Amino acid sequence: MRITVAGGGVVGLSCAYRLAEAGHRVTVVTAGKPAETTSAVAGGLIYPPVVRPDERVVRWTEATVGVYRSLLAAPGIRFLPGWIRVPEDAPDPRWLTAMTDVSREGSVLSFTTALVDTPVYLTWLAEQVAALGVRTEYRTLTSTADLDADVVVNATGLAGGVLAGDDTLVPVRGQVVHLADPGLTSWSVEEADGDLTYVIPHGRHVVCGGTEEIGRSDLDPDPAVEAAIVRRCRQLEPRLADAAVLGTRVGLRPGRPSVRLERVGDLIHCYGHGGAGITLAWGCADDVVSLVG
Repeated sequence: MRITVAGGGVVGLSCAYRLAEAGHRVTVVTAGKPAETTSAVAGGLIYPPVVRPDERVVRWTEATVGVYRSLLAAPGIRFLPGWIRVPEDAPDPRWLTAMTDVSREGSVLSFTTALVDTPVYLTWLAEQVAALGVRTEYRTLTSTADLDADVVVNATGLAGGVLAGDDTLVPVRGQVVHLADPGLTSWSVEEADGDLTYVIPHGRHVVCGGTEEIGRSDLDPDPAVEAAIVRRCRQLEPRLADAAVLGTRVGLRPGRPSVRLERVGDLIHCYGHGGAGITLAWGCADDVVSLVG
Protein backbone atom coordinates (compact mmCIF):
# COMPACT_ATOMS: atom_id res chain seq x y z
CA MET A 1 0.00 0.00 0.00
CA ARG A 2 1.02 3.64 -0.46
CA ILE A 3 1.31 5.08 3.04
CA THR A 4 2.20 8.59 4.11
CA VAL A 5 3.44 9.09 7.65
CA ALA A 6 2.87 12.67 8.78
CA GLY A 7 5.55 13.47 11.35
CA GLY A 8 9.30 12.90 11.51
CA GLY A 9 9.87 12.57 15.24
CA VAL A 10 10.58 9.32 17.04
CA VAL A 11 7.01 8.01 16.71
CA GLY A 12 6.70 8.89 13.02
CA LEU A 13 10.10 7.43 12.11
CA SER A 14 9.41 4.23 14.07
CA CYS A 15 6.08 3.83 12.26
CA ALA A 16 7.74 4.48 8.89
CA TYR A 17 10.40 1.86 9.61
CA ARG A 18 7.92 -0.84 10.59
CA LEU A 19 5.60 -0.07 7.65
CA ALA A 20 8.45 -0.16 5.12
CA GLU A 21 9.74 -3.34 6.73
CA ALA A 22 6.27 -4.84 6.16
CA GLY A 23 6.55 -4.10 2.44
CA HIS A 24 4.53 -0.90 2.09
CA ARG A 25 5.63 2.09 -0.01
CA VAL A 26 6.15 4.79 2.59
CA THR A 27 6.64 8.55 2.44
CA VAL A 28 7.38 10.67 5.50
CA VAL A 29 6.14 14.27 5.46
CA THR A 30 7.73 16.40 8.15
CA ALA A 31 8.34 20.07 8.84
CA GLY A 32 11.99 19.61 9.76
CA LYS A 33 14.91 17.24 10.17
CA PRO A 34 14.99 14.83 13.15
CA ALA A 35 17.24 17.13 15.20
CA GLU A 36 14.61 19.89 14.87
CA THR A 37 11.75 17.84 16.34
CA THR A 38 10.47 17.84 19.91
CA SER A 39 11.78 14.28 20.21
CA ALA A 40 15.34 15.61 19.97
CA VAL A 41 14.84 17.69 23.14
CA ALA A 42 13.73 14.69 25.22
CA GLY A 43 15.95 13.48 28.01
CA GLY A 44 15.77 9.96 26.61
CA LEU A 45 15.22 8.02 29.84
CA ILE A 46 13.05 5.03 28.98
CA TYR A 47 10.16 4.57 31.36
CA PRO A 48 6.53 5.70 31.07
CA PRO A 49 4.78 8.01 33.53
CA VAL A 50 4.38 6.20 36.84
CA VAL A 51 0.66 7.02 36.94
CA ARG A 52 -1.20 6.54 33.66
CA PRO A 53 -4.62 4.94 33.20
CA ASP A 54 -3.89 3.51 29.72
CA GLU A 55 -3.20 -0.23 30.07
CA ARG A 56 -1.68 -0.32 26.57
CA VAL A 57 1.30 1.56 27.97
CA VAL A 58 2.62 -1.64 29.57
CA ARG A 59 2.63 -3.56 26.29
CA TRP A 60 4.07 -0.63 24.32
CA THR A 61 6.86 -0.14 26.87
CA GLU A 62 7.82 -3.82 26.86
CA ALA A 63 7.96 -3.85 23.05
CA THR A 64 10.03 -0.66 22.85
CA VAL A 65 12.54 -1.67 25.52
CA GLY A 66 12.96 -4.98 23.71
CA VAL A 67 13.84 -3.15 20.49
CA TYR A 68 16.39 -0.94 22.27
CA ARG A 69 18.02 -4.06 23.72
CA SER A 70 18.37 -5.38 20.17
CA LEU A 71 19.88 -2.08 19.02
CA LEU A 72 22.74 -1.81 21.50
CA ALA A 73 25.17 -1.47 18.60
CA ALA A 74 23.23 1.56 17.34
CA PRO A 75 24.60 5.00 18.24
CA GLY A 76 23.03 6.82 21.15
CA ILE A 77 21.66 3.82 23.08
CA ARG A 78 22.95 2.34 26.32
CA PHE A 79 21.48 0.73 29.44
CA LEU A 80 22.26 2.15 32.88
CA PRO A 81 20.91 1.65 36.41
CA GLY A 82 19.15 4.40 38.29
CA TRP A 83 16.24 5.25 40.53
CA ILE A 84 13.00 7.17 40.76
CA ARG A 85 11.12 8.22 43.86
CA VAL A 86 7.48 7.11 44.07
CA PRO A 87 4.84 7.42 46.82
CA GLU A 88 5.82 5.01 49.58
CA ASP A 89 2.38 3.39 49.69
CA ALA A 90 2.04 3.09 45.90
CA PRO A 91 2.24 -0.36 44.29
CA ASP A 92 4.98 -1.12 41.82
CA PRO A 93 4.02 0.07 38.34
CA ARG A 94 3.12 -2.75 35.96
CA TRP A 95 5.66 -1.68 33.34
CA LEU A 96 8.48 -2.77 35.67
CA THR A 97 8.24 -6.14 33.90
CA ALA A 98 10.14 -4.51 31.03
CA MET A 99 13.06 -3.52 33.28
CA THR A 100 15.94 -5.44 34.85
CA ASP A 101 17.80 -5.25 38.17
CA VAL A 102 14.59 -4.14 39.90
CA SER A 103 14.62 -3.39 43.62
CA ARG A 104 12.71 -1.16 45.99
CA GLU A 105 13.46 0.38 49.34
CA GLY A 106 10.59 2.47 50.68
CA SER A 107 9.86 5.18 48.13
CA VAL A 108 13.00 4.57 46.06
CA LEU A 109 12.41 2.33 43.05
CA SER A 110 15.62 1.19 41.33
CA PHE A 111 16.03 -0.52 37.96
CA THR A 112 18.12 -0.64 34.81
CA THR A 113 16.66 0.81 31.62
CA ALA A 114 17.66 2.31 28.29
CA LEU A 115 19.02 5.83 27.96
CA VAL A 116 18.69 7.25 24.46
CA ASP A 117 20.77 10.22 23.30
CA THR A 118 17.87 11.41 21.18
CA PRO A 119 19.56 13.67 18.57
CA VAL A 120 22.16 10.98 17.82
CA TYR A 121 19.64 8.14 17.76
CA LEU A 122 17.08 10.02 15.64
CA THR A 123 19.68 10.85 12.99
CA TRP A 124 20.65 7.17 12.83
CA LEU A 125 17.00 6.05 12.74
CA ALA A 126 16.25 8.43 9.86
CA GLU A 127 19.17 6.88 7.95
CA GLN A 128 17.79 3.38 8.57
CA VAL A 129 14.36 4.47 7.38
CA ALA A 130 15.86 5.91 4.20
CA ALA A 131 17.79 2.69 3.61
CA LEU A 132 14.45 0.86 3.50
CA GLY A 133 13.40 3.04 0.57
CA VAL A 134 11.27 5.55 2.46
CA ARG A 135 11.08 9.01 0.86
CA THR A 136 11.01 12.15 3.01
CA GLU A 137 9.31 15.41 2.07
CA TYR A 138 10.02 18.53 4.13
CA ARG A 139 6.94 20.72 4.39
CA THR A 140 4.40 21.87 6.96
CA LEU A 141 1.01 20.17 6.82
CA THR A 142 -2.22 21.98 7.56
CA SER A 143 -4.45 19.12 6.43
CA THR A 144 -4.15 15.44 5.56
CA ALA A 145 -6.82 15.69 2.84
CA ASP A 146 -4.38 16.49 0.02
CA LEU A 147 -1.99 13.63 0.74
CA ASP A 148 -1.94 11.13 -2.13
CA ALA A 149 -1.89 7.83 -0.23
CA ASP A 150 -3.98 4.75 0.50
CA VAL A 151 -3.47 5.31 4.23
CA VAL A 152 -2.18 8.30 6.19
CA VAL A 153 -0.62 7.97 9.65
CA ASN A 154 -1.02 11.11 11.77
CA ALA A 155 2.08 11.02 13.99
CA THR A 156 2.72 14.75 14.10
CA GLY A 157 2.95 15.12 17.87
CA LEU A 158 1.48 18.41 19.04
CA ALA A 159 0.24 19.22 15.52
CA GLY A 160 -1.75 15.98 15.57
CA GLY A 161 -4.58 17.66 17.40
CA VAL A 162 -4.86 20.39 14.77
CA LEU A 163 -4.91 17.87 11.92
CA ALA A 164 -7.51 15.76 13.73
CA GLY A 165 -9.63 18.57 15.18
CA ASP A 166 -8.84 17.27 18.66
CA ASP A 167 -8.95 19.97 21.34
CA THR A 168 -7.91 17.55 24.12
CA LEU A 169 -4.28 17.83 22.96
CA VAL A 170 -2.36 20.59 24.75
CA PRO A 171 1.27 21.69 24.82
CA VAL A 172 3.27 20.74 27.89
CA ARG A 173 6.36 22.92 27.86
CA GLY A 174 9.59 21.32 28.99
CA GLN A 175 12.89 23.09 29.56
CA VAL A 176 16.13 21.17 30.09
CA VAL A 177 19.75 22.13 30.65
CA HIS A 178 22.76 20.25 29.28
CA LEU A 179 25.76 19.99 31.59
CA ALA A 180 29.12 18.41 30.80
CA ASP A 181 29.12 14.75 31.88
CA PRO A 182 31.73 14.15 34.59
CA GLY A 183 31.47 10.39 34.02
CA LEU A 184 28.14 9.51 35.64
CA THR A 185 27.16 5.85 35.46
CA SER A 186 23.60 6.12 36.79
CA TRP A 187 20.50 8.28 36.39
CA SER A 188 18.04 9.67 38.94
CA VAL A 189 14.55 11.19 39.01
CA GLU A 190 12.85 12.92 41.93
CA GLU A 191 9.78 15.09 42.38
CA ALA A 192 9.58 17.34 45.42
CA ASP A 193 7.52 20.42 46.21
CA GLY A 194 6.02 20.33 42.73
CA ASP A 195 9.42 20.38 40.99
CA LEU A 196 10.47 17.49 38.75
CA THR A 197 14.23 16.96 38.87
CA TYR A 198 16.11 14.47 36.74
CA VAL A 199 19.71 13.72 35.83
CA ILE A 200 20.20 11.67 32.66
CA PRO A 201 23.83 11.10 31.56
CA HIS A 202 24.74 10.42 27.94
CA GLY A 203 28.54 10.30 28.05
CA ARG A 204 29.42 13.72 26.67
CA HIS A 205 26.56 15.61 28.29
CA VAL A 206 23.94 15.20 31.01
CA VAL A 207 20.33 16.18 30.37
CA CYS A 208 19.14 17.97 33.50
CA GLY A 209 15.52 18.86 34.04
CA GLY A 210 13.05 19.96 34.12
CA THR A 211 9.66 21.57 33.79
CA GLU A 212 6.12 20.42 32.91
CA GLU A 213 4.17 23.59 32.14
CA ILE A 214 0.74 22.61 30.85
CA GLY A 215 -0.68 24.98 28.25
CA ARG A 216 2.46 27.08 27.82
CA SER A 217 3.70 27.10 24.23
CA ASP A 218 6.60 29.55 23.96
CA LEU A 219 10.03 28.14 23.08
CA ASP A 220 12.27 30.84 24.55
CA PRO A 221 14.51 29.52 27.35
CA ASP A 222 13.92 31.14 30.72
CA PRO A 223 17.25 32.04 32.44
CA ALA A 224 15.65 31.88 35.91
CA VAL A 225 14.29 28.40 35.19
CA GLU A 226 17.71 27.34 33.88
CA ALA A 227 19.36 28.48 37.11
CA ALA A 228 16.76 26.64 39.21
CA ILE A 229 17.21 23.42 37.22
CA VAL A 230 21.00 23.56 37.58
CA ARG A 231 20.70 24.18 41.32
CA ARG A 232 18.26 21.30 41.88
CA CYS A 233 20.25 18.86 39.76
CA ARG A 234 23.51 19.69 41.52
CA GLN A 235 21.79 19.03 44.83
CA LEU A 236 20.45 15.72 43.53
CA GLU A 237 23.79 14.71 41.99
CA PRO A 238 26.73 16.41 43.78
CA ARG A 239 29.19 15.22 41.11
CA LEU A 240 27.69 17.87 38.83
CA ALA A 241 28.87 20.67 41.14
CA ASP A 242 31.63 21.82 38.80
CA ALA A 243 30.15 20.59 35.52
CA ALA A 244 30.04 23.25 32.82
CA VAL A 245 26.68 24.42 31.51
CA LEU A 246 26.59 23.56 27.80
CA GLY A 247 23.21 25.01 26.87
CA THR A 248 19.45 25.07 27.38
CA ARG A 249 16.72 23.55 25.24
CA VAL A 250 12.92 23.84 25.22
CA GLY A 251 10.35 21.48 23.70
CA LEU A 252 6.58 21.15 23.65
CA ARG A 253 5.32 17.71 24.64
CA PRO A 254 2.02 16.62 23.05
CA GLY A 255 -0.07 16.30 26.21
CA ARG A 256 -3.31 14.32 26.17
CA PRO A 257 -5.24 12.28 28.80
CA SER A 258 -4.27 9.14 26.83
CA VAL A 259 -2.50 8.27 23.61
CA ARG A 260 -4.80 8.29 20.59
CA LEU A 261 -4.02 5.24 18.47
CA GLU A 262 -6.93 4.26 16.24
CA ARG A 263 -7.98 4.03 12.62
CA VAL A 264 -10.73 6.25 11.22
CA GLY A 265 -11.32 5.37 7.59
CA ASP A 266 -8.01 5.73 5.77
CA LEU A 267 -6.47 7.82 8.56
CA ILE A 268 -4.59 6.27 11.48
CA HIS A 269 -4.06 8.56 14.46
CA CYS A 270 -0.97 7.99 16.60
CA TYR A 271 -0.36 11.01 18.80
CA GLY A 272 -0.67 12.31 22.37
CA HIS A 273 2.34 10.51 23.86
CA GLY A 274 3.24 13.39 26.19
CA GLY A 275 6.85 13.00 27.30
CA ALA A 276 6.85 9.24 26.66
CA GLY A 277 7.21 9.10 22.87
CA ILE A 278 10.74 7.65 23.14
CA THR A 279 9.41 5.02 25.56
CA LEU A 280 6.34 3.96 23.57
CA ALA A 281 7.38 4.48 19.93
CA TRP A 282 8.14 0.92 18.80
CA GLY A 283 5.15 -0.61 20.55
CA CYS A 284 2.86 1.97 18.95
CA ALA A 285 4.48 1.38 15.56
CA ASP A 286 3.63 -2.33 15.81
CA ASP A 287 -0.01 -1.42 16.44
CA VAL A 288 -0.03 0.96 13.47
CA VAL A 289 1.17 -1.84 11.19
CA SER A 290 -1.65 -4.05 12.53
CA LEU A 291 -4.20 -1.29 11.85
CA VAL A 292 -3.00 -0.95 8.25
CA GLY A 293 -3.70 -4.67 7.81
